Amino acid sequence: MRKTGLHRRTAALGAAGALVTATLIAGAVTAPAASASPATGHGYGQDREARGTAIAAERAAKTGIDWQDCPADWNLPKPIQCGWVTVPVDYAKPYGKQIKIAVDRIGNTGSKSERQGALIYNPGGPGGSGLRFPARVTAKNPVWAKTAEAYDFVGFDPRGVGKSAPISCVDPQEFVKAPKMDPVPDSEADKRVQRKLAREYAEGCYERSGAMLPHMTTPNTARDLDVIRAALGEKKLNYLGVSYGTYLGAVYGTLFPGHVRRMVVDSVVNPSRDKIWYQANLDQDVAFETRWEDWQDWVAKNDATFHLGDTRAEVQDQWLKLRATAKKNPIGGIVGPAELLSFFQSAPYYDSAWVPVATVFSKYVAGDTQALVDAAAPDLSDTAGNAASENGNAVYTAVECADAKWPTNWRTWDRDNTRLHKDYPFLTWSNAWMNLPCSTWPVKQQTPLNVKTGKGLPPVLIVQSERDAATPYAGAVELHERFKGSRLITERDAGSHGVTGLVNPCVNDRVDTYLLTGKVDTRDVTCAPHATPKP
Repeated sequence: MRKTGLHRRTAALGAAGALVTATLIAGAVTAPAASASPATGHGYGQDREARGTAIAAERAAKTGIDWQDCPADWNLPKPIQCGWVTVPVDYAKPYGKQIKIAVDRIGNTGSKSERQGALIYNPGGPGGSGLRFPARVTAKNPVWAKTAEAYDFVGFDPRGVGKSAPISCVDPQEFVKAPKMDPVPDSEADKRVQRKLAREYAEGCYERSGAMLPHMTTPNTARDLDVIRAALGEKKLNYLGVSYGTYLGAVYGTLFPGHVRRMVVDSVVNPSRDKIWYQANLDQDVAFETRWEDWQDWVAKNDATFHLGDTRAEVQDQWLKLRATAKKNPIGGIVGPAELLSFFQSAPYYDSAWVPVATVFSKYVAGDTQALVDAAAPDLSDTAGNAASENGNAVYTAVECADAKWPTNWRTWDRDNTRLHKDYPFLTWSNAWMNLPCSTWPVKQQTPLNVKTGKGLPPVLIVQSERDAATPYAGAVELHERFKGSRLITERDAGSHGVTGLVNPCVNDRVDTYLLTGKVDTRDVTCAPHATPKP
C-alpha cells in the first residue's frame, strides 16, 4: 500500500490503496535478483546483470542524450528539455530487447563554476513519475533555490511508468469506475469476491504486460538509474529519493556504492528483507491509524472552524456515520466507503491535505454533499488522468510483487489482516486487497537485495518525520544502521510524508549544506516540527 509514493490510488480491487512508499508501501514497493554488489558479486546471475549494466552504461555514455524541447502533451514548461535513455529490459541480456526511459532536465541556475552536476529525483510509488521535478526550478520553489544554483534538476519516468514503456493491468476507465466494494468485508462471501478480483487483476497484468513483469524490479530500476547517470556524462550519482524512492536509493547504493556522490533519502521504506513488501504493508496499517488520530485531534482542536466535534471521539463518530451512510447508499450514487477512503487517506499522508479534507468533510456534515462528490468521485472524462492512475497502480503492483516472495496461503492474509483490523481499522483491509494480487502473481518473485554498505559509499543523508504513516519511522533507523556513516535528521512530533519539500529551516538548511558541500553533522539531528496547518 505503499503508496509510497506519494499519491493516492484507488485499487482496481474495490479497495482504495494508499501508496506507501513505497507506498505506498504505499501501499507499497519492490526488487530483484542480485544479492551482492557488482564489485563483490557472488553468483552467476548477479555477475551477468552487473556486466550487463556496465555494457549498457558504457553504450549510454557514448550516445549521450539528445535533449530537445519537450513534447507539448507532456505539459512541462520551458526551458525544461526532454530526451530518452535506452536500457535493456533484462540486464542479463544487454544486447536483447531494449526500452526507452523518458528523462527531462533543467540546467543549474547559477554560474558554470557553481555547477556540481545533475541531481536525479524519484518521488516514490513504485509507479510515480519524476518528470515534474525540474518544474521546481521554473516555479521558483524557494526551498530548492540554493540547490538549483549548483545542480541541473533531472527527472525520469522509471521503467513501466508513464512515458517509459508503460505497463497496464486493466482498462483505465474500468479501473476508476465507482462505487467499488467496501474494503471492509462483512462476510466470508465478501472476502471470496475480493480474492477473485485480486486474482483477476494479477491475470490482467500478465495478459496486458506479461513480457515486462519479470523485469519490473527495484534492482532493475536501480540499474536503469546507473545507465541514466552514464548517459548524463556524470561519473557519480547525485540522488534525491522520497518514499519508495528511498528504497530505490538504498538498492542503488548497495549495487553501486562507488558510483554515489551525494544521496538524500526522505521518508524511508524499511529496507530489511523481512519487511519487503508484505510486512511493510502491515506495519503501514498501524502507522496510518496513528496519523489518522493525529488529524482527528487537529480537527477537534479547530472545531470552531469545522464543526465536526471538539474531541477525537466525536470526529471519529462523524467519520463512521459518513462511512455507514455511503455504504448503505453511495453519496451521489458514486461515492461509497472505498472512494471515501481513497480521498480521506490523503490527510494521514500529507499535512497539506489536512485543511482541504476537513473542509470537504465539514461541508458534507453541514448539508453540502456535492463538495464530497467532486472531491472523491472519479472523473470519467479525465481519460489521461485515469490512464495515469491505472498505470501507477500497475507499476506499484508489478514492482512489489516481483521484488519479493509473498504469502500464497490465503489463511496467512486472513489471519494477519483480521487481527490488525481490530485495532487499526482505517486502512488495513483496503491495503490487503490492494496487495493481494501478489499472492497469485504469475511470474517468478525474487529475493530482496540485502541492503548494506559497500566500498566507496559516501555519507548518505536520511530525513524522516517521527509519525509518518506511509513509511514508519523504524525504516529510517534500519537504513541508518545499514549505511555506515549515514546521518539521520528526525522531524520530531511531525508526520507528513515527504519532509524535504516542506518549509522547516532546521531540515532545509542541512539538506542544502549536504548537497552543496557534502558535509553532514557530526551526529544525528532532531528538528522541531514544521508549522502545523492553519484552517
